[in-house]
Amino acid sequence: MSKTVQPKSFRDNFSVLQRHAETLRNQREPNIDDLLTIVTESVAAYKVCTQRIDAVEQALEQALAQVTHKAPAGTEG
Repeated sequence: MSKTVQPKSFRDNFSVLQRHAETLRNQREPNIDDLLTIVTESVAAYKVCTQRIDAVEQALEQALAQVTHKAPAGTEG
C-alpha cells in the first residue's frame, strides 16, 4: 500500500484537482481500480485549497479593516 504525500501549496493542490478532473473527463471507460485513489487525493487537495482561500479572504478582510480604521478624516467614501 503506497502512502501519498499531499503537496502543501495551493498551486500544487489545485494541480492535483485539475489532473484528476482531466483524467476522469478523458476516460472512455471508468477505471474503478483508480477511482478510490482519485477521490481520496481530490478531497484532500480540495480541503487544502479551500483552507488557503479562506485564509486569504480572512487576511484581506483584516487588511481592509485596518485601512478603513486608519483613514484620515474626510478621505472616506
